[in-house]
Amino acid sequence: MLSLQDESIVSPQLQTIFERVRQSADFMPVWQTEKVLSEELGSDWRNKVASIDMRPFAAASIGQVHQAKLPDGKQVAVKIQYPGVASGIESDIRNLLATLNLWNVLPAGLFAENLMDVARRELALEVDYVHEARCARRFKELLTPYTDYYIPEVIDSMSTRQVFTSEMIEGISLDKCVGLDQDIRDEIGTKLFLLTLMEIYEFQYMQTDPNWSNFFYNPVTKQITLLDFGATREYSKAFVDKYVRLIKAAVDGERKAVLEHSRTIGLLTGYESRVMEDAHVEATLIIGEAFSGDGVFDFGKQSVTQRMAGVIAVMIDHRLTPPPEEIYSLHRKLSGVFLLLAKLKARVECGKIFRQIYKKYQFG
Repeated sequence: MLSLQDESIVSPQLQTIFERVRQSADFMPVWQTEKVLSEELGSDWRNKVASIDMRPFAAASIGQVHQAKLPDGKQVAVKIQYPGVASGIESDIRNLLATLNLWNVLPAGLFAENLMDVARRELALEVDYVHEARCARRFKELLTPYTDYYIPEVIDSMSTRQVFTSEMIEGISLDKCVGLDQDIRDEIGTKLFLLTLMEIYEFQYMQTDPNWSNFFYNPVTKQITLLDFGATREYSKAFVDKYVRLIKAAVDGERKAVLEHSRTIGLLTGYESRVMEDAHVEATLIIGEAFSGDGVFDFGKQSVTQRMAGVIAVMIDHRLTPPPEEIYSLHRKLSGVFLLLAKLKARVECGKIFRQIYKKYQFG
């Protein structure tokens, strides 16, 4: 997430380092790659492809991706998980928490143990490629009526718990879009913003990882292609109803209603200090500003990230309760998309889009 931050939060030098870390990863040797493929797809796995490039064209923290061609000629991307990743989650998180506690580097208001519990459950799903395939298929179904978006087809015969295969896509990742013309960046930003609201308000189903590499823009079709559905989760209607009311109160600038709905959803207990209540309301209203205007919201000129930084510091010092589990993934996606649009310097009619989506929302 830090690699997405703007220069007001993270220096350009640190951004470069974070970006290198995000893009880089070690490749498995060929023998190990073949071993995983044999264990997951069977000893005859080579009969399932016409060809495969054993040198990966992409790699990340839990796996690497190879280009292959199926016997019918379809070009596909084969994502292969590094051995031991899934089994190491528990020990890695336990060791990380022990180290953080030893050095006492995290304030109590972060509720580190609660955060790690959520991370443990989410990571367990992210390394389960059967789960990812199921989420990708559901997203493809949900977005079928919306032609501005594209979800690659999952190749079931080549997908298992540790191998995930989907059709090869065309386009450019969003980090390569920052130099495109303003109108194109505005178009991309508008589609991303609309998609994010639809995920909450219409689908109650969200891909919660906002990394650059999970979104591609196809300049020919003008579509946004979505990748990597391991971090996808569903939200209950009861939770979304509460969250929608909270955001609407923020958009309307109703401080009292923000407090009331924040307590209802579990962000506040009702016993917070005045300092905490004021900081929480201020942070919520700042977010609401992007959704409330009649004209274009210029993400390239916004001051939300700077203003939020100071308020969040106060909230961490005075928070009495951890947020509901749903908030972690939801706010990761919302903040990540906001930072993506800021990096693109996109101009989006956020208020207009929000009102259109809210008008159609049906409370349970």
